[in-house]
Amino acid sequence: MTDNHRLSPGDTAPDFTLPDADGKDVSLSDYRGRKVIVYFYPAASTPGCTKQACDFRDNLAELNEAGIAVLGISPDKPAKLAKFRDAEGLTFPLLSDPDRAVLQQWGAFGEKKMYGKTVTGVIRSTFLVDADGTIEVAQYNVRATGHVAKLRRDLSV
Repeated sequence: MTDNHRLSPGDTAPDFTLPDADGKDVSLSDYRGRKVIVYFYPAASTPGCTKQACDFRDNLAELNEAGIAVLGISPDKPAKLAKFRDAEGLTFPLLSDPDRAVLQQWGAFGEKKMYGKTVTGVIRSTFLVDADGTIEVAQYNVRATGHVAKLRRDLSV
């Protein structure tokens, strides 16, 4: 169905400009000069995505102290992201990619296994982009639970 191009450490991170939960445009290039975690998740307000987002929220101070910002991207519309942000007290930008163009550029949309079946959808993925816009870490098919703690260990944060 889809030929999924995956990004690897050393690749230039594809730039993007997407609306946040309030409809304000946010670009990856806004974060040049600092590291940023860009993570892709299937759907706001679902159990796994809520767990993952809350883990990022709960670890945000330590990540920020280490000079790392966080951006979450899903196909949800801004209004749904605003509801999710407000319900969970999320304090980092959630970006809307309803046409899935950015998800596809980053290799975070395509075929995946779900409950033993092959389906097409969002591939839960996390990237660390360095201050110059280069991919430092590229992780696909990450687990929602425990992922942020593992990421912090891997990054020594």
